[in-house]
Formats: sequence, structure tokens, C-alpha cells
Amino acid sequence: MTTSQPQSLSGPRREAVLPLPRVDPITQLPILILFPHSHCNCRCLMCDIWRATTRDEVPAAAVARWLDEWQQLGVRQVVLSGGEALMHSHLWELCAHLRRADISITLLTTGLLLARHAAQVVTYCDEVIVSLDGPAAIHNRVRNIPRAYEKLAAGVAAVKAADPRTTAAARCTVQRANYRHLRDVVTAAHELGLDRISFLAADVSTDAFNRPLGWDDERVMQVALAADDLPRLAQELDALEADFAADFAAGFIAESPAKLRRRILHYYTALLGQGEFPPVSCNAPWVSTVIEADGTVRPCFFQPPLGNIYQAPSLTSLLNAPAAVAWRQGLDTHRDAICRKCVCSLALRAS
Repeated sequence: MTTSQPQSLSGPRREAVLPLPRVDPITQLPILILFPHSHCNCRCLMCDIWRATTRDEVPAAAVARWLDEWQQLGVRQVVLSGGEALMHSHLWELCAHLRRADISITLLTTGLLLARHAAQVVTYCDEVIVSLDGPAAIHNRVRNIPRAYEKLAAGVAAVKAADPRTTAAARCTVQRANYRHLRDVVTAAHELGLDRISFLAADVSTDAFNRPLGWDDERVMQVALAADDLPRLAQELDALEADFAADFAAGFIAESPAKLRRRILHYYTALLGQGEFPPVSCNAPWVSTVIEADGTVRPCFFQPPLGNIYQAPSLTSLLNAPAAVAWRQGLDTHRDAICRKCVCSLALRAS
């Protein structure tokens, strides 16, 4: 699971700047999230992408064909998600096309292949965001890969050695396996030499991440928190705020303490039917889109597809099809069943 949403086009914590407006039809699309490759090299507890039997990938030549339209739409940032982008057979050719179009690149990665590709990463990518689930033992258990933490550490070190200016951040999916260790996650982020750490809850309710039929209750409770876990999570968040106040103030921890409680503690409380889900303010369907490795186009990670880019005249024709426009105009993120449970909303703000 490699979900991450940019908070703005100029960095985190821009709450004083209003989110970009929701405009239809779409004529400007600042962010495009691309899944270059459909498979993954981890076997994470909270994600089923690694179970996929296909090995789809977006050809570099296809990106070259699409670039004129992307530039007309004002795409400024491409986020390489997935799946593991570094498993793509011609990733750097794909990235070279983006760089020639003056599009910035953010790479989301498990980190297992970072050391091997460090020179290319710092050449083509403006930012690297790795998955970090805890200190070594917990990270390896969640990733279900031997020495995953050691490989991640070597990869981050290789990137920083190749070019210290490349931003290397991490995000942590808070779940049953690691919720007691949030302070350890921040300590690990410092030890790894990362520039920032972000936290989000685990999505357990949608068909994203190769879960076409969703999860049954037993699988959900392997990842989500139980009622008895909630007081301990609250204590851990309190301790995180107290022990790492300087990191919150400096932005090393991307979210504020209040946001962490809202988006993690309140979320897991609501999943158990003990409260309301935190309100979601999101403009993702108006300012971004997702293109998956098989060409499926979605308005965000979690909502149903708009179509397939290989079967449509253009991306714009999918984004601004009458049904897509009508769907966006009728979307209430405070009431929509998928939006209400979203763990990765986007309120993109102007730079």
C-alpha cells in the first residue's frame, strides 16, 4: 500500500491558504498519480497488491504520447505510486519524458530497491517517500519481508549520499501491529536520516489495493484496532505530542497532534461504531487523477473508475465525460460513504 497525498504544491501545513476551488469541467489538473507497475516486492499485512497475478506496467512510450495533453492540463507533479514503481522495467525512460516536460516527480516506494537505483532516483525525482512501519522488528513483521528495514536504511543512506538535497520522507500506516510504537517510528525516522514523517490510518473498507471484493470482518480486525486498543492509542498519541513537541513545531512530523487524533484515533473509534468519522474536506477529484498500471483512471485512490485511458480518446474525455462531471457535482465528501471513511484525503492548496 503506497498511498500518499501531497498537501500543497509548496510543502506541508498551508492551512491558512484556502484549498483550490472545485471547478467543472476540469481544465487544470496540478497532480497526476501514476501507478507505473502493478506488483509489489513486499507482502504487507494491510495490503493485497502483492497478491496480484498480473504484471502490468505503463509503457514509457505511452507517457510520451500523453505528455502534450498533460501539459495542456497544467500537470505540475506526477506521483509514482503503485505497486512498487522501482520494479518498472523502463522507469527512468518514463521519468526522462516527465522531466523534459518540466514536471516534478515524487516517488513512493517500499525502499527495498532504493540502494540499487539511488543514482537515478536523485537524477529524476524531487522527493522520495518511503514506507516506515516502526523500528526494525516491527517494520519487518508488517512488511513480511526479511531484513526489509535494513534494506530501507541502506536505500535512504544511498539516496542521501548521492545527493543530500533530495527530500526523503516517510509515511507510516498506523494499524494494530504498530499503534503502540508511534514514538519509535519517529525515532526511527531520525535514525534513518529522513526529512519528514507522516502518519495515516489503514484503509480497511474499500476495494483499493487489489481487494475487489473487500475484506471480511476477520481480515479487517487483523489490521484495524479493537475497542480495547483505543485507550492505549490515545495514550501513545498523548506521549507522542509531549515527547516530540519540537518535531511537531518544526514540521518533522507532518501532521499536528490534533490532526493525528482526528484522522487516526477518531477514525478507528468510528470504525467500531463508537463515534462519527472525522469530517473530510477534499478536492482530489477536481485537482488530481489516478492512472493505474492497466490504464484504469480513477478520480482518487478509492472511488470507482471513470474508464480506461487505453480505451478512451484522451484523459480529458474521461475526466469531463457527462457522467464524470455529474458525479463530481453531486459529490458531498461529508456524506459520501467512501469519502467519510477515507484515510488519505487531499485538500490541495495554491502555492
